[in-house]
Amino acid sequence: MLELNGLPLSLKTFADVAQGRLSVGLASEAVRRMQESRERVERIVARQEVVYGISTGFGKLSDVQIPTEKLATLQLNLVRSHACGVGNPLSIEESRAMLLLRANVLTCGFSGARPEIAETLVAMLEKGVTPVIPESGSVGASGDLAPLAHLALVLIGEGEAFYQGERLPGGEAMQRAEIAPMKLEAKEGLALLNGTQAIGSVGGLALTRAERLVRTADVAGAMTLEALRGTPVAYDERIHRARPHRGQLDAAEHLRTLLEESEIRESHRYNDSRVQDAYSLRCMPQVHGAVRGALTHAREVLEVETGSATDNPLVFDNGDVISGGNFHGAPLALALDYAAIALTDLMSVAERRIDRLVNPDLNEGLPAFLCSEPGLSSGFMIPQVVAVALLNEAKVLSHPASVDNVPTSGGKEDHVSMGMTSALKLRRIADHAERLLAIELLASAEGLEYLAPLQPGLGVKRAYQEVRRFAPRLTEDRSLTHDIETLAEAIRAGTFDF
Repeated sequence: MLELNGLPLSLKTFADVAQGRLSVGLASEAVRRMQESRERVERIVARQEVVYGISTGFGKLSDVQIPTEKLATLQLNLVRSHACGVGNPLSIEESRAMLLLRANVLTCGFSGARPEIAETLVAMLEKGVTPVIPESGSVGASGDLAPLAHLALVLIGEGEAFYQGERLPGGEAMQRAEIAPMKLEAKEGLALLNGTQAIGSVGGLALTRAERLVRTADVAGAMTLEALRGTPVAYDERIHRARPHRGQLDAAEHLRTLLEESEIRESHRYNDSRVQDAYSLRCMPQVHGAVRGALTHAREVLEVETGSATDNPLVFDNGDVISGGNFHGAPLALALDYAAIALTDLMSVAERRIDRLVNPDLNEGLPAFLCSEPGLSSGFMIPQVVAVALLNEAKVLSHPASVDNVPTSGGKEDHVSMGMTSALKLRRIADHAERLLAIELLASAEGLEYLAPLQPGLGVKRAYQEVRRFAPRLTEDRSLTHDIETLAEAIRAGTFDF
């Protein structure tokens, strides 16, 4: 069991909880911190002090003081009014990740919410009550207000939730799961809504896919190199020690491992007239390595965020309640935009390799479009077209969302991060990248068929065998949609992450 204690979570831990592989509880130390923080809020209420978010309105209405007897209604109205997201619901995994991250924020002990709030979020995770959270409506400034409001609605027995395969009213889902809905008290609605947990959940899960994709790209690229009878000389460790970016070193080492004991390489080692391969083959360590570097940076940012207090105001040990801007999504927005650009570049170099496999002017003696009867058959002509279409959309999506700004809340929130858009774009690019690399795996496996009985390197041989588990050889034209989608799912499941 993972005991939440307000500490950063690794992306692996984060994904394990989201996907139901790891149970969650609360550390006793965290419960104590939350209780102490709550007592400070209750003293403020008892003294009828004017403190933002506790006894005032919100945003532009922060100068409106609320009577003590209406403070609970203030928090209820906050949740209801902010729950106006639109569009398709987040996936079950993404919504579960939001529950996890929000509970961990509360365990930091700066939010002033009762421990029971975090305990209820954890109970929802453990018993499978997953809020229905529309994906559109957050600008990532005062946090992900609309998405988190939809999460909070279920906590109070309203809204909608997925439970045991059904989409139900939130109250009914909570009742079936035997979880008592919470009645919010002073500060608690705000403690649930301020923060970057929608950006973090969607972006973090997309980032785990991106990190898997960059290793899969090594595998697909190594297979393409073998099919095209390329040379691995450019992966020599000495070259990369001379420019020691960590990602580049790792990519080169991975490629060398995949190509070990290749009969195909030995068949042309001493009689190859080519001095150098094209960049899409020769520069894989440099390009794939740069993508690794960008994704590593993004992961570091997201993992810091998982253990950060991102609501407002924050309640400190000495009783000070200070308004700030930790809810602003700029760190995540910039990092996820960077990851989107990097993943699109990974797709770009992979598409060039696909073209070299199918293009009769470039494919080193393989049949045109990998057809046994070119002309009568079209083979892999159109899968390369599909790859180009996927890449084009990824290029459009890789334009940074974080460079935009439209002031909200009557100008009080005059600079917003657009981080949720960054996260949603990265998720969509990951979808396309999985399909594009599936196409490269299919095409490179087909290319290897024409080099038999020569065997590729050990890692490439393993990848070829995995491809053939999901898709047979293309002996005659057939629709490849199913093959592409099946392989894309296998990539997402980590089949080619070795």
